[in-house]
Amino acid sequence: MLRPFVPVLAIGLVVAWTPAVHAQAEGGARTGDNVVTVAGEVEGFPFSPAIRAGGMLYLSGQVGNLPGTLEMPDGIAAQTRQTMENIKTVLEAAGATLYDVVKCTVFLDNMEDYWPMNEVYASYWEGPPPARSAFGADGLALGALLEIECLATDPAAE
Repeated sequence: MLRPFVPVLAIGLVVAWTPAVHAQAEGGARTGDNVVTVAGEVEGFPFSPAIRAGGMLYLSGQVGNLPGTLEMPDGIAAQTRQTMENIKTVLEAAGATLYDVVKCTVFLDNMEDYWPMNEVYASYWEGPPPARSAFGADGLALGALLEIECLATDPAAE
């Protein structure tokens, strides 16, 4: 059974191995040219808010922390709203908008929060929203109720 999955994984690795990523791997530290930074971001975490590669923006997962702090609002609706605002902030720093987003992945601490999260999430798009997956997760960073990561096309690459 495992044998058929090996070629699929190999193809995925080849697709992900872009020249920009390859150059970084050989050259050591990132130069900053492809790193999206956000004013007032909480420092000290071992990841960048977003990375540009191959005409795409790869956003790190966002939680509902208030900008510049580790504080979170109470409740799934408030955390979903703040998470979406944090995503918008990262996208704006990259020169993009929510309409450049092509795929989101939602991680929920409690799947019973799916419908209340959906209601807030859906309010951020007029017209068709991006593709999306949602998963239950056993514990999220900083005790968050949800985390959302996104992939977006990079307007700077056009």
